[in-house]
Amino acid sequence: MLRLAVLLLLLANAGYFAWSQGLLRAAGLGPGQTSEPQLMQRQIKPQALRILRDDEVRGFERQPLAQSGAQPECLLAGPIDEAQVAGIRQVLQPWPAGSWSLEPAAATAAWIVYMGRYDNKEQVARKQAELRQIGVRFEPLPDPALEPGLSLGRYATEAAAGEQLQALAQRGVRSAKVVPAQADTHQQILKLAVVDDTLRLRLQELRPVLNTIKWRPCR
Repeated sequence: MLRLAVLLLLLANAGYFAWSQGLLRAAGLGPGQTSEPQLMQRQIKPQALRILRDDEVRGFERQPLAQSGAQPECLLAGPIDEAQVAGIRQVLQPWPAGSWSLEPAAATAAWIVYMGRYDNKEQVARKQAELRQIGVRFEPLPDPALEPGLSLGRYATEAAAGEQLQALAQRGVRSAKVVPAQADTHQQILKLAVVDDTLRLRLQELRPVLNTIKWRPCR
């Protein structure tokens, strides 16, 4: 009896193997077809791929994204020193006509995060190199009376300048301080009257030339 059971088990296993491998298809027995030739036709054709040039990639990046639904807004940046104006004009030259304007800034008091006064220009250059190493930006001094020195940012209030001083201290800047700056009647304000979704994408183009100057809504 045991031999018969073993023999039947072996025959069953052999029959299943033959069925699963399609050896019994001639007798009309076998698993269903699972191949899908149409999938081969959907595969990506390597010969159809094309690597885009740098200018083509930039073109795609500049294409407007789907409308976010945000309302157009008016933005201001400044006051801006005369030394920065030339660079800003160069960036804005290809922008749509009438999308921006530079207006005289009112002579208002300001506070700056200041490093100095140093003994000579060589010492200033060494401090500039140290700041670059830790990723801290600096800008031209708005007050010639503070030369030779460095400005790490200008702020409308002493409190705002103090907050920036604390943030810089955490990044390793130890010798800076907050000092008042004389009002500069030659400064200008950059105005973007209508910033829609398309123009909002281009604000990053101005970041390198504005340095620490931040945007604020028009009033």
